[in-house]
Amino acid sequence: MAVPLCDDQEEGPMKTTYPIIDADGHVLEKDSELHDFLEGRYRGMPRFETYGYFPSLDGWHRGSSVPGKDQETPAPRWVEFLDELGIQMSVLYPTAGLALGLSQDYEWACAVAHAYNSWVYEKFTRQSPRLKAVALLPVQEPVEAARELRRAKELGLVAGLLPAVTTLHKGYGHHDFDPIFQEAERLEMPLAIHGAPSRGMGFDFFDKFIQVHTLEHPFAILIQFTNMVFEGLFERFPRLRVVFLEAGSGWIPYMMDRMDEEFEKPQRRQAPLLKKKPSEYIRSGQVWTTCEVEEKALPQVIRQFNPRCLMWPSDYPHERLPDMFKRDIPEFLARTDLSDEEKRLILYENPKEFYGLEI
Repeated sequence: MAVPLCDDQEEGPMKTTYPIIDADGHVLEKDSELHDFLEGRYRGMPRFETYGYFPSLDGWHRGSSVPGKDQETPAPRWVEFLDELGIQMSVLYPTAGLALGLSQDYEWACAVAHAYNSWVYEKFTRQSPRLKAVALLPVQEPVEAARELRRAKELGLVAGLLPAVTTLHKGYGHHDFDPIFQEAERLEMPLAIHGAPSRGMGFDFFDKFIQVHTLEHPFAILIQFTNMVFEGLFERFPRLRVVFLEAGSGWIPYMMDRMDEEFEKPQRRQAPLLKKKPSEYIRSGQVWTTCEVEEKALPQVIRQFNPRCLMWPSDYPHERLPDMFKRDIPEFLARTDLSDEEKRLILYENPKEFYGLEI
């Protein structure tokens, strides 16, 4: 059922003539729920609550960071949240599963990714047409990840997730990951790079989580982004589309200038696959990102980047109290430094196009 639009109503959560799409929400997956979806030799195995199915994001206890935030978000609660904010549809990502790239047990990584994708399909996307989901991919085994992406497409999942932080000692620009990108192109299915863990990024001397959280998302995606561009991934796979999530959009102009500058120097020979400037690949329509509603630099990003490759994420239920999410859309629509068309692109047209959604 479509959310009623409020252009002709005196009050309501929405003031647009178009539906709004949340490009990045989250489920709160539990081991106890995933357990029933395990297959192969793991089916029916004893469940030891002491040991989690996914690795820890890092050494920080994140569960106590925002007292009062929603602790459970089953499908009915998610639909209720959409109604409260006047959102038509949300694309759901994992929470604990964002750490899958840290798993040293490759066979288990494949098994738990398979279980998660079956679970999110059964418990969310089958429960409401307004809930879409992204598949968790076991990047430790690229061929198996490609196979899982194919299964995800059959289930109706709308993209594949590549964890930004891994223990693989190589970025996604490495040829070892080509089976994933080949399959994504063949399926015409987008991919997403999403951070969360802070392991391996030099943050060990921080003794306050606010400092870690400020940097962990942008640093993680910038590492992968830099590797992917300079290794010629977007040249090798010209129909590939990748979104870099949850670091805002202000990094895009900086990286366009920075990478172009490096490419003008003699070391450009270290990027032999590039046939044009990095910035040209970045604005070509292959690179996408999400933006925060309060980003002051957003008009500059739109001018320098590509207005058709920006999307709005709610990030619900992470980091904030439930009522705090309700401010986002009204504040964004009230901005006077963005045109109505730019707002429409970010809130509706772009996520609809990227994820291939039907509304």
